[in-house]
Amino acid sequence: MAGRPRSFDRAAALETAMREFWGRGYAGVTTAQLASAIGINQPSLYAAFGDKATLFAEASDLYATNLDRSLGEALAARHVRAAMAALLRSAVLNFTREDAPHGCLIMREPLLAERRRATREAILRRFEAAVADGEVRNTDEARALADYVNGVLAGIAARALDGAKRDELQRIADLALEALPRTNVVTP
Repeated sequence: MAGRPRSFDRAAALETAMREFWGRGYAGVTTAQLASAIGINQPSLYAAFGDKATLFAEASDLYATNLDRSLGEALAARHVRAAMAALLRSAVLNFTREDAPHGCLIMREPLLAERRRATREAILRRFEAAVADGEVRNTDEARALADYVNGVLAGIAARALDGAKRDELQRIADLALEALPRTNVVTP
């Protein structure tokens, strides 16, 4: 009777599933393709992860954990302009990695709208903090800037998915930063 191999590594299997969903999207990959990529049969896939939706939820949570770490590091910069520079640089690097599908799982997957909203909210909170620090004039401007940066991130993700090279995406990020208001606060 075939089943999971004795050396089955659930974490490695989840990483593989995450990359499959990232590269093909939820609708673009079947459970047979997932099982094959992981190196197990379909019954073993179901035994290890439940159904495809449950596996997708776990895989997208793994992706989001890594994204949240990068997002948090970028947004922690002392000044908002430095935070946005770090965020856009991180997006360019992560969306064009050699060892992973290009683009962003969260930006490309319709099922992850709530995750996109959470990212937008985190960026908005950073701009709102910049209002309190005197780097942004008011909350209306903070909202507009957060929407702008989110649009740029979505564009970078889409262009990466379409095969744009890292230098092209970095030029987009650099131009986007130029559109942000300058303050009299010196950015390190």
